[in-house]
Amino acid sequence: MIASIVKYFLFFVALVLVQVLVLNNVQISGYINPYVYVLFILLLPFETPGWLLLVLSFILGLSIDIFPQGLAGWGNTLGIHTAATVLLAFARPLVLDWINPRGEYESGTSPGSKDHGIGWFFLYVLILIGIHHFALFFLEDFSLRHFFHTFIRFVFSLFFTILLVLIVEGFRYRPRIN
Repeated sequence: MIASIVKYFLFFVALVLVQVLVLNNVQISGYINPYVYVLFILLLPFETPGWLLLVLSFILGLSIDIFPQGLAGWGNTLGIHTAATVLLAFARPLVLDWINPRGEYESGTSPGSKDHGIGWFFLYVLILIGIHHFALFFLEDFSLRHFFHTFIRFVFSLFFTILLVLIVEGFRYRPRIN
């Protein structure tokens, strides 16, 4: 139990540091902004209580909001990462129930391609990161004046973030060669 808590704490810290030190400085043509920190919420065990999921997502989003936002200087994102991440955590149990292939998930497991297949994992990641990014980009713009520009940023960032998440997932579960 303690080892699991330490593992998730280190994963949390690593994702926040990678996001604020590296990925916040990546902006390709102003359209692609990868946000891989959401992987922490996505990979929590299935039996994580809802209240804990919301609290952890609040702390995660707040951690991203208070750090400097890349080359532009201090963030001043006014809680948009916090709001989008809490929405992601709120939607996670609903999405898990919706895409559940067998009725119940095994106790002690986490979402991943190893136990559920790459197709299931891709759908899971697509829906939840889509919810997060949609909320994040439209809260950031907070207007429909630049709807198409914001929508293009949402789509490009969504697919780039999913690509990075799938790469991380590939490192987590390498197939065994016999």
